[in-house]
Amino acid sequence: MPYLPNLPPCTSDDWDDDRRRRRMRDTRLGHSGTRFGRARIILARLVYVLVPLIVLATLYWTWDVAPVREKLALTQPQIHQVYDAAERDDLDTAVVDLVGLGNLDATPTAEALPALSEIGQVWSVQYDNSGLDTAVVSDLILERAGWSGVENVVLVGHSMGGIIALKVAQHLYEESPLEVRGVILDCTPVDLHAVRAESRNAGEDLLRWIGWLPGARESRLMRMTVEVAARQDRFVVPSDRWYRRIDTTELRNVVDEVLRDKILSDDAASNGLIEAQFRAIVASGATDNLQALAEPRDDKVRPAVVFLRPRLAQDDPVVDVDYTQRILLDQAGGPGGTLLVSKLGHIGHANPIQAPAAYNEAITRRVAPFLDTRPGAVDTNDDAADGIAPDGS
Repeated sequence: MPYLPNLPPCTSDDWDDDRRRRRMRDTRLGHSGTRFGRARIILARLVYVLVPLIVLATLYWTWDVAPVREKLALTQPQIHQVYDAAERDDLDTAVVDLVGLGNLDATPTAEALPALSEIGQVWSVQYDNSGLDTAVVSDLILERAGWSGVENVVLVGHSMGGIIALKVAQHLYEESPLEVRGVILDCTPVDLHAVRAESRNAGEDLLRWIGWLPGARESRLMRMTVEVAARQDRFVVPSDRWYRRIDTTELRNVVDEVLRDKILSDDAASNGLIEAQFRAIVASGATDNLQALAEPRDDKVRPAVVFLRPRLAQDDPVVDVDYTQRILLDQAGGPGGTLLVSKLGHIGHANPIQAPAAYNEAITRRVAPFLDTRPGAVDTNDDAADGIAPDGS
C-alpha cells in the first residue's frame, strides 16, 4: 500500500488565490521551455483554434464546392427547338427565347408561348451554367441558323433576359448576315435603377458574398442561405416584443421549397450564372445597345423593339416598368422610331407561364402584326388590357 502522508484537514482559511495563480503559471503549457516560451504558447493556442477551422474548411470544399465545380465544368450553352413555324413562309425566321435572373433554360417559358410560332420557328436558349457570355450565345444562334436555313431572327428576353437579348441582337445586327427583325422585352430592367430596391439589395448581397467567400460561386450552402434569407418576409412575422418572431412551419416550407427548386434541381441556375446575370444588369449597356440597333447597317432593316409590361406598374414587384418605358421611348420611340409598348392585364413580372392567355393574345393580336409590317415610325403606348391600342390600330 503506497505511503500516504498524514496531512491535517484543509479549511477555507488555507485558501490562497495567489498561490493558485502561481501554480497555474508554473504548470501551464510551455512553462518548462527556456527559449521562445511565449511564442510556443501562442502557437499552441493557434493550433487549438485553427485545427477545427481547417477541418470545417476542408469539409466545405470537399463536399460542397468541389462536386459542383466538377459538374459545372461539363456544362455548355445549348439551343432547343420548341415549336415549328405555324406557316411554311415563316420557316426562314427564328424566334429565340432567353430567360432572366436565376433561370437556366428558357424551354418551359417558350413552351407557354405557342403564339410565337406565328412569327417563325421557336428556339429556346439554355445558358452555360458556369457563366454567361453573350458572344458565345450569338455564335450559337448564328451556327444554328446556318444549318437550319434561317435568315431572320427575333430575340425574346424575359426580365433580365431582355438585357441579354439586346446584347445578342447587337452582335448579330453588326457582325452577322442575319436580319434581326426585332427584340421583344418582357418587363426588362434597362439598368440597375429600374430594379426595385428589394430585388436590387438581394442581388447585391449575393455579389458581396461571392466576392469574399472562397468557393461561393459553387457553394450550395451559401446559395441555400441567400435564397432562404430572400424569402424571410414569409417566415419572419411581427411580435408584441422588441424582436420579431419566426414562424417555424413557414420556415420549413421555405427550406423545402429552396431545396427542391434551387439546390437539388438539375434545372436550377448556379451561383456563378446568377452572378454573371446580375452583373449584366449592373453593367448594363442597354442604352448603348438600343442606340446601336437604331444605327443604319448596310442594307439591313432597323430592328423593331417591343416592350411587354403590366397594365399597372405596381403589378410588377421587381422592375419599375414605367422607368424602362421612358428610357425605351427616348431611345427607340418618337419620330422615326420602331417601338411598340403593349400593356397587358392580369400579369405580374415576366410571368408567361403563370399568365399564358394574356401573353399569347398580345403576341397574336399586336406583336406578330407589328413585326410583320416593321413600320419605320411607330410609337404606341398601349393602354388596353388585352394588348390592343385604344384607337384600334
